[in-house]
Amino acid sequence: MTDTQYMAPQTLDEAVSAYAAGGDSARILAGGTDLLVQMGAGMVQPGLIVDIKKIDELNSITENADGSFVVGAGVSGAVLAEHPTFGKVWPGVLEALNLIGSTQVQGRASAGGNLCNGSPAGDAVPAMIAADTTVTIQGPNGRREMAVKDVPAGPGRTNLKAGEILVSFTLPPRPSGSGDAYLRMIPRTEMDIAVVGVGVSLTLENGTCTAARVGLGAVAPTVLLVEDAAKELIGSTLDDAALNAAAAACSAACNPIDDKRGTIAYRTKVAGVLLKRSTIIAADRAKGV
Repeated sequence: MTDTQYMAPQTLDEAVSAYAAGGDSARILAGGTDLLVQMGAGMVQPGLIVDIKKIDELNSITENADGSFVVGAGVSGAVLAEHPTFGKVWPGVLEALNLIGSTQVQGRASAGGNLCNGSPAGDAVPAMIAADTTVTIQGPNGRREMAVKDVPAGPGRTNLKAGEILVSFTLPPRPSGSGDAYLRMIPRTEMDIAVVGVGVSLTLENGTCTAARVGLGAVAPTVLLVEDAAKELIGSTLDDAALNAAAAACSAACNPIDDKRGTIAYRTKVAGVLLKRSTIIAADRAKGV
């Protein structure tokens, strides 16, 4: 067994350089709530751990003048919950992130780690996809942007290139009359992995839905953007017919597995149910209810 080296760089350039030089055996430590568990279980044995918690840009929250937010990839759910305005603008994203693990875990777990872990059941991911979130990535060849929906490549895999580090998330400005929500189904009441997770973000004008996005997790190899479900909501007053059609589209998008936590039939059914419920919550928030 090889010894694991640890470093905590102060700058992003230093982190990228070390991470790229570490090759396939290098791992990023953001919160560590996945990595340390995997190491303890013998699933991974890193040659190098690069701790990003001391890099300011990866642990900052910026609210821009246009209403957009830039959230560092290492920011924990607990820190984000303490921000004075983020949870008011993006309550669905915040509640998704704060469903990850226990209160103690939320003090470490980050949206960046949740996304880069590559789990189809990552709670933060459907909500961020619904929010049309983009990420900034830095690697040996410089910086680039990518939509959150394009980051997952399959269970445990992402589309980040060798040596690239996730730097931050950008959440766009919110039009007036907008709301979002995230719901998941888990076998237990707390601290379990989603059997299905649904994030919805929408905008209402005079009672009519003018924009919508739906993120769907734990029912396919990657978290999905369900455009067909959103199309059923847009242009409607979110009446029963529209909700039923959107729910059917959500169920139709499912490509789940059977496992001990849920069957294919169950996951497919629940996806539609959670779509309806999360849409109603998002709509109430859009109305200021």
